[in-house]
Amino acid sequence: MSAKPSSSGDTGPRPLDLRIVRRLWSYTRPHARMRNLLFVFVALRAIQLPVLAWLTARIVSGPIANHRPGDLPWPVAGWLGFAAFTEACFVFRMRFALLLGELVVTDLRNAIFAHLLELPMPFFDRTPAGQLVNRITSDVDVVRLGVQDVAFVTAVQLGNLVVSAAFMLSYDWRLFSVMLVMAPVLWLIVRSFRNSLSAAYRAQQESFGRVTASLVESVAGIREIQAFARQPVTAGVFDRLVQDHGAFNLTAHRRSSVFQPLLELNGQLFLAIILVLGGRQVLSGSVRVEVMIQFLFLSTAFFAAIPNIGTQYSQALTAMAGAERVFALLDTPPDWRDPPGARPLAVPVGHGGRVTFSGVGFGYLPGVPVLHDITFDAEPGQTIALVGHTGSGKSTLVKLIAKLYLPSSGRIEIDGQDIRELTNRSLHPHVASVTQDNLLFMGSVRDNIRFGNPLASDDDVRDAAAKLDVADILEALPDGFDTRVGERGAGLSMGQRQVICFVRALLADPGILILDEATSAIDSLTEFRIQRAMSRLLRGRTAFVIAHRLSTIRNADQVLVFEQGRIVERGTHRELRLQGGRYARLHQDFLGGDGG
Repeated sequence: MSAKPSSSGDTGPRPLDLRIVRRLWSYTRPHARMRNLLFVFVALRAIQLPVLAWLTARIVSGPIANHRPGDLPWPVAGWLGFAAFTEACFVFRMRFALLLGELVVTDLRNAIFAHLLELPMPFFDRTPAGQLVNRITSDVDVVRLGVQDVAFVTAVQLGNLVVSAAFMLSYDWRLFSVMLVMAPVLWLIVRSFRNSLSAAYRAQQESFGRVTASLVESVAGIREIQAFARQPVTAGVFDRLVQDHGAFNLTAHRRSSVFQPLLELNGQLFLAIILVLGGRQVLSGSVRVEVMIQFLFLSTAFFAAIPNIGTQYSQALTAMAGAERVFALLDTPPDWRDPPGARPLAVPVGHGGRVTFSGVGFGYLPGVPVLHDITFDAEPGQTIALVGHTGSGKSTLVKLIAKLYLPSSGRIEIDGQDIRELTNRSLHPHVASVTQDNLLFMGSVRDNIRFGNPLASDDDVRDAAAKLDVADILEALPDGFDTRVGERGAGLSMGQRQVICFVRALLADPGILILDEATSAIDSLTEFRIQRAMSRLLRGRTAFVIAHRLSTIRNADQVLVFEQGRIVERGTHRELRLQGGRYARLHQDFLGGDGG
């Protein structure tokens, strides 16, 4: 069973998971030199803060308490010099921590994106795009806090605690023992809030994922939302998600706002006890005033660190919630991988193209078959037309040819090799597709055409357009082949987008070409120009054509008629028309008036 990112309902209490912490920490290993240098500044900072408090106490309890102003200049100058050195270390500690956090985040984002690129289509069918966007943005950003703040700030504050405690113990062990009595109280406070804070932060991250998913879905479907006047309904759904997220935020902040003051109150209570007990010892003469002053300064530094550690603990829980979701995604195994003995396709790109289906069955969901016992042979250079009503299985079949999915049963062979035993990277260059979706990427028209063949020269791009007899269409754009394309092809007409996708597919020089309603947005004149060039461009290539236009079916070497996931008729256009069966009725219903 495939692992999936944690669901929105999985918000049960979880403490800090050391396995996640160790795994996250492993991302600092490639930057070990910087990380180790950062630890040097962390160690210096951890020692400097209590030493600065100790120096302050010495000045107050020495020259100032004893009324010796002449003794102040050198100690104060030393204090200022040490304080300046402390702040310089702080600057470098912050700088290196920020840089290390950015490097780890960059590595994580690259790892997530590389992993996504290797996952087959079934994963994207069941995972909302907004959820993936949230993983690589929001979740990784909270992980950044865990790397650059939690680890190093906590180390500084713990060092502050230890050094301050050592100073206090050396001054008066009896007063120090009072602090030890308070330790179980601190432990109980942390323990009582740990689970509730962890659950609150995980719920907070999950709710933000739902907000992101809704936003991405709405932006992608804005045309449909406006066309069907769904703005009020869509806004209402988004408002409820935002309201829920705000409620989760308030819950997390409320719990955190109680946790931090409790830690601070505990420190103030301790100082009050020290004042009472230490004051009595000073009055009785058992403790000198100088010791009491120094102890109070150090204890203030000691307890100032505790709320800071509490803050970092809260941030650690937030970072762990994000890291947990990120690693769940990274650990999601592909629905399939190349088997250990997988081989590359044995024919060069642009050659071959024999496709054989033998008893192929397939379903997107277990127990819900879409294709049943599909069997046919397509020889190199043949054009196979796939005909049938919407939902009959035509587009599913060509997805199997491109190995976007694997068959549930049966066998698919490309040039005599089982598609399961072929490496993905060797097969995909042999298959190019042009669909009615017309997906283009941001960049120039030239960049989009070159997408299927990055090594192609400018002349190659222009020659491919010329072979299709559409070069003039692209040159007529505002900047010709250098015209900028917006997201998903914004700024171009549907027809212009399809022309670009057609040229892109042909420049890739595939052995197998898939045309899924590829000319649906091209006007009749342009389609005629493309059809005129197809005979020579498809020579030696196998083409699978899904179309309703008679002009793209009439000259097919074989027509496969689909009905409810089965091939119910096969033959040439003329043969099937003469049979007077399903194809003839489809022709009458959908292709009538086109002649032939």
